[in-house]
Amino acid sequence: MDSIASTHATDADAFAALLDRHRGIVFKVAGTYARGADRDDLAQEIAAQLWRAWPRYDASRSFSTWMYRIALNVGISFLRGEGQRRRHAVPLDDALHDVADDNAHDPVRDDGLRLLHGFIAALAPLDRALLLLYLEERGTREMADVLGISDSNVTTRLSRLRQRLREHAANQGHH
Repeated sequence: MDSIASTHATDADAFAALLDRHRGIVFKVAGTYARGADRDDLAQEIAAQLWRAWPRYDASRSFSTWMYRIALNVGISFLRGEGQRRRHAVPLDDALHDVADDNAHDPVRDDGLRLLHGFIAALAPLDRALLLLYLEERGTREMADVLGISDSNVTTRLSRLRQRLREHAANQGHH
């Protein structure tokens, strides 16, 4: 009985350490799919789902890939449920977006970030997840693994997203 409790505590400690090390993924995904108090609730739900799935985690595979897959699925489910409740887009709230350096005010950069966040907010859930992974500089294979689609599907979707982003920027007066 003691060894079971000890193993459980060790697993819990290992999970807590990995979650702490990769918590940025939870907050990025939550920030991509929710705003305000909903973002905090979504981050908590992602952590809870990760914990529930933890016994099935295969340690021979990348933890961050596994974590992204679960976090994005929770985020997409949240967005779909939210969409059914509200049936309208959530306006972008600039005050809720983190800026890498609060002391450096660069209006051109800020405008570009607003444009990108607006573009991302208008995307379908799968495209939103794909763009998030792309911006995280994840490889094609990892993006395919996380999203459960083929490498060629990732490449094609990214190409289309880049083209749509260029068109969106041009329509907003950015070149």
